[in-house]
Amino acid sequence: MSKSRPPQRPGPRGQRRSQRSGNRPAGGKIADGGNLIWGRHAVAAALANRHRQILRIAATAEAEASIQDMLATLTADRRQQLPPVIRADRDQLADACPADAIHQGVLLTVQPLPGLDLGHFLENAPTPLLLLVLDQITDPRNVGAILRSAAAFGVDGVIAQDRHAPPESGTLARAASGGLDVVPLIRVGNLARALEQMKEAGVWLHGLDSDAAESLGAQPTPARLALVLGAEDSGLRRLTREACDALLRLPTQPPIASLNVSNAAAIAIFTARQGQRTTAA
Repeated sequence: MSKSRPPQRPGPRGQRRSQRSGNRPAGGKIADGGNLIWGRHAVAAALANRHRQILRIAATAEAEASIQDMLATLTADRRQQLPPVIRADRDQLADACPADAIHQGVLLTVQPLPGLDLGHFLENAPTPLLLLVLDQITDPRNVGAILRSAAAFGVDGVIAQDRHAPPESGTLARAASGGLDVVPLIRVGNLARALEQMKEAGVWLHGLDSDAAESLGAQPTPARLALVLGAEDSGLRRLTREACDALLRLPTQPPIASLNVSNAAAIAIFTARQGQRTTAA
């Protein structure tokens, strides 16, 4: 639902600003009341996601044509759900975003995505099924990069903890390059219980471990599979390791035994999807 435009600052300066660009908000008001998403890929995906509530759309004059192109691809029903585009200058967007943000002239104020129930998701999940489980991966850029790879290679869902995982944020959404609004992100309170739920639903759990004896792809890939990834510094926790049906490593060469977790995830996803296609053939 759109919100009314914030009032202009009082006095002659505010009057001149209003005459110059009648739909441009006073500084600092374009980002009030919600989370931020910036960057053209992330913004396009959020606009297209019917589950995403958009509170405000801001764009510079240079980027407004890009926003209109994004809106033109949406259904009429989705366009009716969206607020009008607010004109802002680059400094206003920069002031609203974190210091290191590259906003590309577009900025959304949004509500967080609604939560998903793992049990309901598994009941309606397809076969073949490929999931990712993130065990205490806390860096938002890593989680965002994992979601980007998950979207690129058709992962059906990502499971992360309520705690010990980054909240939804503009930094995560930007790193995901649209993946946050494409791949279902399911947060769970108890990861051990979530792993049991997946097993009960016929999902095999393969944990990535650089010390594992067997390489990823060395055995037939289950049609219903969850790849389980741990934090870069500590890897999988003991109980998570014990819950896995198999522990596998990437076939790296000495002296490099491991990769950044987002790079490892991309390779593991691609290998697993290829394996599922081969098994099904």
